[in-house]
Amino acid sequence: MALTKILAVDDEPFNLEIIEEILEDLNFELQLATSGPECLSMVEDYMPQVILLDVSMPQMNGYEVCKELKANPNTAHIIVMFVSARGTVEERMEGYSVGAEDYIVKPFGHDELKSKLKNLNQVLIEKQNLEKQVEDATSTAFNAMANSSEMGQIVNYVEHIGFINDPEELGKALIDCLQSFDLQSNVEFRTNDKVSHFALNGVCSPIVIELFEMLKNKGRLHEFSHRILVNYELISLLILNMPDHDPDKHGRIRDHVCFIVSVTEQQLRAIMTKKMLELQQTKLNKVASTVHSKFHGLISLLNENRQNNEKVFKRLQEELEERIPSMGLDEDQEVFIYKKVDETIQNSVAREESVKQVKAAFIEIEQNLSLLLKN
Repeated sequence: MALTKILAVDDEPFNLEIIEEILEDLNFELQLATSGPECLSMVEDYMPQVILLDVSMPQMNGYEVCKELKANPNTAHIIVMFVSARGTVEERMEGYSVGAEDYIVKPFGHDELKSKLKNLNQVLIEKQNLEKQVEDATSTAFNAMANSSEMGQIVNYVEHIGFINDPEELGKALIDCLQSFDLQSNVEFRTNDKVSHFALNGVCSPIVIELFEMLKNKGRLHEFSHRILVNYELISLLILNMPDHDPDKHGRIRDHVCFIVSVTEQQLRAIMTKKMLELQQTKLNKVASTVHSKFHGLISLLNENRQNNEKVFKRLQEELEERIPSMGLDEDQEVFIYKKVDETIQNSVAREESVKQVKAAFIEIEQNLSLLLKN
């Protein structure tokens, strides 16, 4: 089991007792803290894998504690599960925004907490496996760099293109990388909106462009004489001067080239995806702006209607007070008229309450939309 050490933080001793009772039959080492500052003072020495963190506490609330934990490189990796008596969407999103990995609402049952800890244990196991894989892969890569200047050039290229956000710049970087291997190359990029060509001298010849078109769907690799054509879904690469005089180098360069095109394709996809997301974000911002404008326009209209109603009723009351005494009505008739007017006003007040509810609903929708855009 990966999960062995837990820190529970709550200013209510009774809540800590409940957690102790639930976890007493499990093989966890458990320590307790009764405040945010106490948690922060002991966490680096104890170094738990999971912190059960109460949200509502004096001095520092759970969100503030979590922010400090995640801001500290020594504790940022610790999994935080918020424990709260409230579990609204807003509170859960607030917890997520400060870096928490899970959320449980009080009162919770034995099985619910155990189930969540079981899931977090699986997360830790997978994380450890991934870290081991990354460590092994990194070790292999560094060994390869130490023994091969070619692999060092490839690693530098991969690191470099990770910061590129433009297809044209990416194509030029690919040509430059291949030139560092003394390779004369031509490249075709096929993105959503256009086909682009790159070459060492700046342009691809018509015959090369025709070759790209003819062979782009004919398989991954074509070798002929001292030339090689590599095809991926979005990228085709033609190398004109493969080292046929050295079979070992030829095979090594061929493997390098396939790998370079593969990672370049992934970066090209990332660039395209980012542009698509930016476009979607722009459209969403426009929609949000329109909704905001419409909401406030409607609310203004509702307020204007309310003000007009108030003026109408005020004028009506003034006219009734002025005219009824001179109309010769008996007492029952006067009472009847005043009663009807009062009923009408009360109905209008009831409608005004409905308007307030509509305005409150609009404000809530706008807040949720703003939160969505922010995240």
